[in-house]
Amino acid sequence: MADDKRRTRRANGESAIYLGADGRWHARVPMGYKDDGTPYRRHLTRPTRKELVDEVRKLEKQRDEGSAQQPGKPWTVEKWLLHWVENIAKPAVSENTYDGYEVAVRVHLVPGIGQHRLDRLEPEHLESLYRRMQKNGSKPATAHQAHRTARTALGEAARRGHAAKNAAALAKPPRMEEAEDEVDPYSLEEVQSLLIEVNKRRNSARWMLALALGLRQGETLGLRWSDVDLDNEYLKLRRNRLRPRYKHGCPEASPCGRAAAGYCPDKEQVRRETKNTKSRAGRRAVPLPGPLVAMLRAHAEAQARERKTAGDLWTESDYVFTKRLGGPLSPNTDYHDWKRLLEDAGVRDGRLHDARHTAATVLMLLGVPARVIDQIMGWEPGTSARMRARYLHVPDAMLKDVARKIADAIWGTPEAAVDKNQDNEV
Repeated sequence: MADDKRRTRRANGESAIYLGADGRWHARVPMGYKDDGTPYRRHLTRPTRKELVDEVRKLEKQRDEGSAQQPGKPWTVEKWLLHWVENIAKPAVSENTYDGYEVAVRVHLVPGIGQHRLDRLEPEHLESLYRRMQKNGSKPATAHQAHRTARTALGEAARRGHAAKNAAALAKPPRMEEAEDEVDPYSLEEVQSLLIEVNKRRNSARWMLALALGLRQGETLGLRWSDVDLDNEYLKLRRNRLRPRYKHGCPEASPCGRAAAGYCPDKEQVRRETKNTKSRAGRRAVPLPGPLVAMLRAHAEAQARERKTAGDLWTESDYVFTKRLGGPLSPNTDYHDWKRLLEDAGVRDGRLHDARHTAATVLMLLGVPARVIDQIMGWEPGTSARMRARYLHVPDAMLKDVARKIADAIWGTPEAAVDKNQDNEV
């Protein structure tokens, strides 16, 4: 009778659990079908029923998620990484994080360690890969990105029972040395030179939002008029503009011949335009200085004139900064506009992100309280001290002023020097 019940449970796809003659608890877990179409099951045995039930549930979950191994076909590192990045990581992380994972998996990890069995991967395999990457010209930061990706992917494999250990957690990545050239924020004189030049250009307020308030590129390009309150002189930051990604839209029978999908005449956008800021600190209200309010009012009027001139060619959107025919600005175009602005203003070359360092440093020089700086810059309370150390730069003039004050406090004000060779008699 008991055998009939067990056969019925197996036929219904349920796991059969029973106490064996050896005094241990046994289970037969249906795991699906082999490549030849025949069903297969996994046999488990544990000393207690509770331990066995826990293992059965874990195995059934892996089966239902599609991550369980078939008998005789253990996971290779390549198979696991490809499964992890597309089916586990992609639905759970942001587009930018997924892009970093995907490149590390496809370009470095799969070619470098993909042939190993997942359950036999050792830290030395990864360390050897990092050395080969650097020997072939990769920077330590690239090896670190591959290491972080491997640590996350292999950690998930260990958590699901596909590997006994996380080899990447034990491996030592290459040493990251601090960059020799520290960011040198723009001086107030350089900012004023840029201000003179931006007033001659389209979308002039875009650059002053970066230099005066430290808005990130994605925050500025994702800004919409519904986020701006010019009457009360503030704006709300809620979202980031994403870099566009395209696929070919031309028919296979008549391809455009362009290697990059972004140059296809019929390209199709496959990524959303914006995403919400990922942290609560990033969703913030920022005060607008009076001159910047005036610039934004003038910008709104100029945009209305462009809309009227373009007519039916205008792409309607609520973005504050748009292309000449409407629609959101491309981050790549925005970057090249910044480079031209620096050149035309006669200001030294620098990254667009250096404008954010400049704004943070100016806020410090103005004596703005640290808590207010954190809110304007969008720094999380738990990391704000580290971010201030990274973004707030002490100018040489301030250091010299401190040195002068120390000298006055310790040695006193220097007296006029006396020439010993001079006849001082009256």
